[in-house]
Amino acid sequence: MAIDKLKKAKSRRKHHIRKKVLGTSERPRLTVFRSNKHIYVQIIDDIAGATLVSASTRAKNLRNGLPNGGNTKAAQVIGEALAKEALGVGIVNVCFDRNGYRFHGRVKALADSARKAGLVF
Repeated sequence: MAIDKLKKAKSRRKHHIRKKVLGTSERPRLTVFRSNKHIYVQIIDDIAGATLVSASTRAKNLRNGLPNGGNTKAAQVIGEALAKEALGVGIVNVCFDRNGYRFHGRVKALADSARKAGLVF
């Protein structure tokens, strides 16, 4: 019963955010998904319906350096890796979609490290 309430609340927050956040080719959407063990990030052009850049703690090149993929240290590493990839493709400005998660902990660590590495949002 309590889990259903939590799912409904997250769904409500997610839809409330997605009403306002739209990724375009000039300013794509940076979206975050976090599970207990891993964190996944994508930069998406919603108009074209395409993922431009992605990074996660399950990626082969990042997995070896991270003993635990579900902590803030891993989120910082993923944020830096995503920003470097995005800058390599020519993406500087993005709009941040926290995907219904509260902006603290791993989500905040990821956003701060992406900003520090050069993304603007």
